[in-house]
Amino acid sequence: MKPSDIPNIITVFRFLLVPPLVLLLLNHRYGTALIVFGVAGFSDALDGFLAKRYGWASRVGAIMDPLADKLLLVSSFVTLGWLGWIPLWLVALVILRDIVIVIGAMIYHWYVAYLETTPPTLVSKLNTFAQIMLVLAVMFSQSIQTLPFLWLDVLLYSVLVTTIWSGLDYVWVWGRRAWSGRDK
Repeated sequence: MKPSDIPNIITVFRFLLVPPLVLLLLNHRYGTALIVFGVAGFSDALDGFLAKRYGWASRVGAIMDPLADKLLLVSSFVTLGWLGWIPLWLVALVILRDIVIVIGAMIYHWYVAYLETTPPTLVSKLNTFAQIMLVLAVMFSQSIQTLPFLWLDVLLYSVLVTTIWSGLDYVWVWGRRAWSGRDK
């Protein structure tokens, strides 16, 4: 192992945190789940910092890192939806957006131009932030301090709006690029 492998090892660690997080949520151990989710978030920041600061970024890491993040977030959403803490219609919308983006990227890659990785848009980053905040708020509300429904509703509708907005943004931007036949 060489130092440049450290970010990828941290990312693998984040993949390994998904099953314990889901089990903790299913067993209503929200406080411990909150800690695991926090550790995962810290590990994401750490591997990104190391990759950028020391030039340890790799193609494998560029693919694995967002996959680990997405698996952690979608697993949290599905589990909290299953438990009734996040509406199932919102869980379905979040998953549908991700499916549309992945299928669109595959079609673009196969029929328009080679597509290595796509950097997230600003609205996509806002959507991810809103999703993370909703998951954290639900776990926090169930474990430490019950939050007023207004806060949870604001976060829920923030996720709704940013999910639709970012999904449409990806379809619009990449649809235009595909239509023009140019990879920008």
